[in-house]
Amino acid sequence: MTRTACPHPLRSRLACPHPVSPHPLRTRLVAVAWLTLSSLTIIMWASPVRAVPSEPTPPSEPTAPAGPDVTIDIGGTKPSVSITILVALTVMSVAPALLLLCTSFTKVFVVLSITRNALGLTTVPPNQVIAGLALFITLFIMSPTLTDVNQQGVQPYLRGEKTQSAAFADGVAPLKTFMVTHTREDEIALFAKVSGKGLPKNRESIPLSTLIPAFIISELRTAFVIGFVIFVPFLVIDMVIAATLMSLGMMMLPPVTISLPFKLLLFVLVDGWGLIVTALVASYR
Repeated sequence: MTRTACPHPLRSRLACPHPVSPHPLRTRLVAVAWLTLSSLTIIMWASPVRAVPSEPTPPSEPTAPAGPDVTIDIGGTKPSVSITILVALTVMSVAPALLLLCTSFTKVFVVLSITRNALGLTTVPPNQVIAGLALFITLFIMSPTLTDVNQQGVQPYLRGEKTQSAAFADGVAPLKTFMVTHTREDEIALFAKVSGKGLPKNRESIPLSTLIPAFIISELRTAFVIGFVIFVPFLVIDMVIAATLMSLGMMMLPPVTISLPFKLLLFVLVDGWGLIVTALVASYR
């Protein structure tokens, strides 16, 4: 039922038979204010009471550190497992360079490659087979030297009988002796002159920086000499086959196609691989 305003505004509200209702906007404002006040009161009562920060405590005196649990001493004592693993990883990382520059691998590999080219075979045997054969021939040739390196340098260091510097010097000595023995004096003099340090007094005083490149040059020279000797009989076969084809008027037929079976037959009959391996091993004895 809707209330209407009194038709007689001059009369009092009590005398009016239809009382006037309050303004709707004022009623809404009062309700919103009451709800806001109630919400603030609930939030204030529900919020936790913050503790008053206390004064900071003064720092305590530092205590002396406890003694170390693990000690590593490589001077005259047995090295720890971690040091041994570190040395092994270092040797494995430089092993390819040592294999190529300080052993007979270079000469063996070059001679086997020249033999393959002399036969006229470019991909047979493949490079992997030649490299594997050269590796095992190198191990066979270098086995006495590697045994001396192990006995004089590696094992005394692992047992703690020698320091790191002493073990390195004693272990390198057999390898250095091997390289000096199979290096020509001309190459040593060449690199000594280039370095500007003058000729060494004796073999023991040759530094590795001079000995290693001189050894490589000497090995390459010897490998080329052996390769030349291997090439000569196959070259003779090629010339004979070419002259025969020319005399028969078969100039359009490649001489390599005819000479290849004869070269293979000759290489097998004379046991070519055995002769080459024997010559390589004998050159280091």
